[in-house]
Amino acid sequence: MGRIPQRREALRKKLVEGDLDALLVSSPTNVSYLSGFTGDSSVLLLGRDGGEVILSDGRFTTQLEQECPGLEAIIRPATQTMDQAIAEAARARGFRRLGFESAALSVAEFDKLREALPESPLRATAELVEDIRQIKDEAEIAAIREAIEFAEGAFKSLRGALTPEMTEKEAADRIEAEMRRLGATGASFPPIVAVGLRAALPHARPTAGTKIGDAPFVLIDWGATGRPYKSDLTRMIVTGKVTPEFETVYRTVLEAQERAIRSIRPGVRAHDVDAEARSVIEDAGFGRFFDHGLGHGVGMEIHEAPRLRRQSETVLQPGMVVTVEPGIYLPDWGGIRIEDDVLVTADGCEVLSRLPRGLDSVCL
Repeated sequence: MGRIPQRREALRKKLVEGDLDALLVSSPTNVSYLSGFTGDSSVLLLGRDGGEVILSDGRFTTQLEQECPGLEAIIRPATQTMDQAIAEAARARGFRRLGFESAALSVAEFDKLREALPESPLRATAELVEDIRQIKDEAEIAAIREAIEFAEGAFKSLRGALTPEMTEKEAADRIEAEMRRLGATGASFPPIVAVGLRAALPHARPTAGTKIGDAPFVLIDWGATGRPYKSDLTRMIVTGKVTPEFETVYRTVLEAQERAIRSIRPGVRAHDVDAEARSVIEDAGFGRFFDHGLGHGVGMEIHEAPRLRRQSETVLQPGMVVTVEPGIYLPDWGGIRIEDDVLVTADGCEVLSRLPRGLDSVCL
């Protein structure tokens, strides 16, 4: 059995556990994960005893044949709405207890589907496919490695091209263009380039009015989208002088990250990894300046399960890929964050990203 049919089989087991006849998969990412289809405007109807079918329209007839061999496809006519097509397919296969992805189906779409299928109880489900996606196989891990290579190559190119007159926006545009030049299909998210005081904003948007030379350091958070897996990295660059305060904050963040990474292994709970990093920052007196989770899963989406945060009871398992990104953000000074992508292995972990992160590596 191939990788994609194995994924569908794993989902069927969840449908049996949830006493569902079928699941309507409408998240484009989950449709792609379970079918191999890379288009849009399509849904997958998967029965617990078989009978899976992808519902689409005429724009994707050839693409479905190429990308989803062996998977039944129904091409609805232009006169038929998607909810009508779903209802017709569900009735033809005897699906009554139909689950739907509550995070992917809008209220309007739900109302239309309920009207089209009045005889079938619709049951909201949460993260059935996402739970399966947490564990990456070898091909997925290889795709993430490739996305990291695109991102790292682009960072090295940008670092060598930075000038004091370059604006945050110009730097962000350049690193995205470099990722594409190296083979990425795009950025995982709009790159963050934040100079000086603006680095205290964890999700700062690059501006055309702030220049790299306006402050002695810059935070860059970026990632590449490969085929189609993603990467997510953050590095600091000192463009001026390493001040005692910068060194203190940087070493604290680096120690927090390294301690958290050392704690990653199968069987450890996600909140315990978060606590390892948080304790370092709190002991240094910066606890209230680290107010986001330590990290998140990365894969087909830039933010996915599992989450490394205080409330997470997730138990780490081999095959999970997570970011580890502690940060300290001082409103009247700036912010420092260091982020890497980490694979949980059978006996520990592997840091997939290779860019140096020691203090001596941040100076131009």
